[in-house]
Amino acid sequence: MAEAKKTNPLQRPLQPSAELAAVVGPGQLSRGEVVKKIWDYIKKNNLQNPANKREIVADAKLKPVFGGLDKVSMFEMNKHLAKHLK
Repeated sequence: MAEAKKTNPLQRPLQPSAELAAVVGPGQLSRGEVVKKIWDYIKKNNLQNPANKREIVADAKLKPVFGGLDKVSMFEMNKHLAKHLK
């Protein structure tokens, strides 16, 4: 008997674009997992602006994900990530 269970949109598996997959890895991930992996990457590579922790400085891998911008706020970041998830 199949259950028609509604999945939380944050848990639904999505396919990252090639640009995003370069950062979070290939394969389907939920939106929550993508955000967690992006934050792990940002912290590991010291990409937060020390003067303003809400600002993320894009490196070569993140720049294409952030639409070519050098830096984005943590709030803008989610808008950019959404464009790279299907």
